[in-house]
Amino acid sequence: MAAGHQNSALWRSLRHRDYKLYLSAQLVSVCGTWMQQVAQSWLIYRLTGSATLLGVVGFASQIPIFALGPIGGVLTDRYSPHRIVVRTQTAALIQALLLASLTLTGWVQPIHIILLGIVLGTVNALDMPARQSLVNQLVNVEDLPNAIALNSSMINAARIVGPAIAGVVVAQVGEGVCFTINAISYLVVIGALLAMNVSRQMTGSAPHVALTRSLAEGVNYALAISPIRQLLLLMGLVGFMGMPYITLMPVFASEIHGGGADALGLMMGAVGIGALVGSLFLARRSKILGLGRIIVVAALTFGTGLIVFSFSSVFALSLTILGVVGCAWMVLVAGCNTALQTLSDDKMRGRIMSLFSMMLVGMAPFGSLLAGWSADRIGAQRVIAIGGFFCALAGIIFARQLPKLRKVAIPILVARGIIPDPAAADGGGPVGIRRR
Repeated sequence: MAAGHQNSALWRSLRHRDYKLYLSAQLVSVCGTWMQQVAQSWLIYRLTGSATLLGVVGFASQIPIFALGPIGGVLTDRYSPHRIVVRTQTAALIQALLLASLTLTGWVQPIHIILLGIVLGTVNALDMPARQSLVNQLVNVEDLPNAIALNSSMINAARIVGPAIAGVVVAQVGEGVCFTINAISYLVVIGALLAMNVSRQMTGSAPHVALTRSLAEGVNYALAISPIRQLLLLMGLVGFMGMPYITLMPVFASEIHGGGADALGLMMGAVGIGALVGSLFLARRSKILGLGRIIVVAALTFGTGLIVFSFSSVFALSLTILGVVGCAWMVLVAGCNTALQTLSDDKMRGRIMSLFSMMLVGMAPFGSLLAGWSADRIGAQRVIAIGGFFCALAGIIFARQLPKLRKVAIPILVARGIIPDPAAADGGGPVGIRRR
């Protein structure tokens, strides 16, 4: 009976038809996306043998998110997230087809990969805040934490399958086929989006409001509420110092463990298995309270795991550690995502989630560029160890601020109807929203 109740709670978001459509299609598409990422990393490393160029490609594909992410948030708050996502997924399909064509014809050069990376980064800058806000529209507020966690579970199920398939496909028929499969996967997403019943009408602030004013409103709102501000800062530091470990993964697969594309696929798959476990853990949670402590533990575990991984030269041990790293990473990211979405006002959510994307993914290109350059000079192992240290340190700093942040967050959650008013339960008056 208890087990049945837990399973029901785990999958409760799937009672929403449009969310079920979205999740199923994303499973296919994200699998293709991970195939493309692994194949692209291996392709650039095969063509150049340069860790620095791995960093350059990572920089090119992610810097548009830092530069344009806030604009994507404004557009999401002004227009239908559904319509935005249909257009961005179509653009991503075209990008994948171009990359596949260049690779299959043998014309591909590093400059092509870099330029197409910029194109995809620009698409993602508009897509990420819209997709995150779309999930909020597909379920009710009670199911939002579960929906975000299940979405993370789907991403990481694909993260297990995608890299493993990519390793085999690259080894047997080359990178171009992986890019082609990814292009085909976007058709599934576009079809699912068009089959949804979600409202296509404009939402959020009026279109006539100046862009700069809308951007300023979002930034001021984030700075005014300390839990949102500190969560974004945590994501920015972890994105800068922690995410580059993915960029340097081909170096570890080739130089540290003496493997090829198949070894890289296994390593990425190990991260995915751990991340899937982490996201399922969050999906089983039905309460928002206590999420702050979970974020702290995840940040500490992620940073420590990177340090241990950097010193491991045994392949099986490295895979195990990567599983722990992936689990901690997903709990950290999904936990912060859930906290930000529940704390944000409806009219500001698109802009807040664009800042989330900017800090997490947008800071990564700077970290990737620095990590690639540094790895060619002091070694990839030292670079990852240093990044892990700063991630763990960020977790400690956030832990020390947590009691103050909780005092500000609880009234906001009460006002949004997400948790009961503890003051009312004690016989006191209602708690107002605090901004500090």
